[in-house]
Amino acid sequence: MNASTTRTGGVQARRAAQGPVTEYAARAGLAARGVIYLLVGVLALQIAFGDSGKQADRGGALAEIAQKPFGAVLLWAVGLGLVGMALWRLSEVVFGAAGADGGDVKKRLTAAARCVFYSFVAYSVLSFAVGSRGSGSGSSDRQSQDVTAKALGLPAGQWIVGAAGAGIVAAGLWIGTRAVLRKYHKKMKLGEMSARTRRLVDVTGVGGGAARGLVFAVAGGFAIRAAVEFEPDKAKGMDNTIRSFADTPAGPWLLVCVAAGLVLFGLFSFAMARWRRV
Repeated sequence: MNASTTRTGGVQARRAAQGPVTEYAARAGLAARGVIYLLVGVLALQIAFGDSGKQADRGGALAEIAQKPFGAVLLWAVGLGLVGMALWRLSEVVFGAAGADGGDVKKRLTAAARCVFYSFVAYSVLSFAVGSRGSGSGSSDRQSQDVTAKALGLPAGQWIVGAAGAGIVAAGLWIGTRAVLRKYHKKMKLGEMSARTRRLVDVTGVGGGAARGLVFAVAGGFAIRAAVEFEPDKAKGMDNTIRSFADTPAGPWLLVCVAAGLVLFGLFSFAMARWRRV
């Protein structure tokens, strides 16, 4: 195989990765993410208003979908959409993301982390869809505590858990700050929106991103606490992290605000599915 053939193959592969199939996969993935966050936000609102039997995390969202008419079909649609998200991020690792700096090493590494994350989420949703309910619907709190307990049992386990917690806090602050600064603008086709639509998208993007970042940061804080006190039960998944907002001086109203923000992030994901540059 000569250099010309190799170069031609590379160009064709890049075009395929940037073609309509990858675009549809990305938009399906963003829409699937929106469904999950929208449902988690609604479940959190129900908890804030007294329905403590709900589970405000991915497992709770999947359980809600399963109870709806055509729930099995919807679960498969969400799972396959998340597969599309993982494949889109993989294409960004290999060929670079959209934009002039899409081939930057930092962006490729970020895309790789997202690919791994969404691959896991897609696997859990599809496992739930085929009947392995423990894979997708298990409590995020118990999963976090189990992982923390295993990590604390390793040599330098406290440092590992503490560093992971600090990383999650940093990620939450990064997510929230970028949302407030509207960094997502450069990724969207703003020219295709009316002024009113752009204002509505900004409400969902800023409010939703800030709430999502806050949840990440607080969850990371609990992981750091678990490391410092060497108690894995101090770690919290999304469900207990969200519930913890009701234990602050602001009471359940802070939980209402966070829950509403997660609903907004779900809506923002739908907007990204429509107008994001891929």
